[in-house]
Amino acid sequence: MSSLHLTLTEFDHMVNVGAFDVIQRRVELIRGELFEMNPAGPLHDYLITFLTDWSAEHRDRAKTIITSQTGLTLLAQTSRLEPDLMWLRKANYRAAHPTASDVQLAIEVSYSSLIEDLEIKRKLYAEGGIVEYWIVDAMASCIHVFTRPEVDQYTSHQVYKSPETLAPQIAPTAHLSLTDLFEN
Repeated sequence: MSSLHLTLTEFDHMVNVGAFDVIQRRVELIRGELFEMNPAGPLHDYLITFLTDWSAEHRDRAKTIITSQTGLTLLAQTSRLEPDLMWLRKANYRAAHPTASDVQLAIEVSYSSLIEDLEIKRKLYAEGGIVEYWIVDAMASCIHVFTRPEVDQYTSHQVYKSPETLAPQIAPTAHLSLTDLFEN
């Protein structure tokens, strides 16, 4: 018995004909396989909302747009992920999902998905060449920051906790207070 692997074209066709509307589940395509996404709880949603507001206030409108829970195509990895938040190169994504080269910062908020975000998605994002990846660990009240992708790994990994602040590489003056994020 073998598992069924989908191409991105097959996955897109399934989305376009409403195949996932019937099962009423959110899914991501990872290396050609479908993975169900856990439903979000209130803390997860709050953190995404906070980060979206903070991002909108601190990005450079001339070169960056902010998206939340929208598709990201990783062609070489046969994957269509939906990061919780992305800072993208300003462009029109009406006809196609952004690709790794469009991503200035990818953020995943982890409550029950920390292992998947640390292992599976971290490797996918590194392979794709995404320059900066944050994992907001809601349980431990910290943020893992990965930079300098090489092959399937990031060569830099730092962990930030309250009362520290951090800023994305694309916007070094956009300081995020972890105290505000986790303790407000």
